[in-house]
Amino acid sequence: MRSEKQIYDTILDFAKSDERIRIVTLEGSRANVHIPPDDFQDYDITFFVTDMQGFTEKDEWLQIFGERLMMQKPEDMELFPPEEKGFSYLMLFNDDVKMDLTLLPMDMTDEYFAHNKLVKLLLDKDGLIQHPPVPTDIEYHLQRPTQRMFDDCCNEFWNTTPYVVKGLCRQEILFAIDHLNDIVRKELLRMISWLVGTKQGFCFSLGKNYKFLRHYIPGEMWDRLMSTYRMDTYAHMWESLEQCMALFREVSSQVAQQLNYPYPPYDKNISGYVARQKIKYPIA
Repeated sequence: MRSEKQIYDTILDFAKSDERIRIVTLEGSRANVHIPPDDFQDYDITFFVTDMQGFTEKDEWLQIFGERLMMQKPEDMELFPPEEKGFSYLMLFNDDVKMDLTLLPMDMTDEYFAHNKLVKLLLDKDGLIQHPPVPTDIEYHLQRPTQRMFDDCCNEFWNTTPYVVKGLCRQEILFAIDHLNDIVRKELLRMISWLVGTKQGFCFSLGKNYKFLRHYIPGEMWDRLMSTYRMDTYAHMWESLEQCMALFREVSSQVAQQLNYPYPPYDKNISGYVARQKIKYPIA
């Protein structure tokens, strides 16, 4: 695998040699001093260019960055509509280096720097950025919930739980799995993150997809959370759902107490509903 210096040298040497590239930035985990470095970190690079079409009409210029194992161009796909502006190249090279390179037009400079905080300026040929940003992950810090946010999270969790139950009772396990994973578990993780914040402050990030959560909660809670990922049978699905409910009940009660928020009635009402349906529709 090429070293970090080799990658940056390749990027900047190319950018300096091409007059169409005026600004180069680094984003993501490599710009975040709080993330321990490892070989799997992407190089999230943005080029601000004067001629978008000159780059996007052909791919040969990308060969300078290495031999590719795989490339995706999100803005050039039909099945997955683009989510961001500009044009991107998501590349994995044969030495295992991963680079996500985005092209943006020069007229997006102000918007980009106004809305992105975790950015390191690598090159500014024209001195347009008078106050280069100091990379910060503050946008990703835990957010202290308002009373309304707390209630909304509880509402979403308990309102979606009957959909999981419906899938299990109908013997539609994929329907049940999707609702447990895509909604119920997300609200559980959100609530757990708020509990972490109430105990350790809302001044840091748990990482993308809560990847650092394990370091901030008791081992017993982590084990219980992990047990909710067993979803290969109806019996395991019922166990996972009920564990999610128990965890959410405990954690949300603690958050409500810590923040002095009222505990809503959704838990009592829906827990009774779940118990009734499980009796009416026993596991086959």
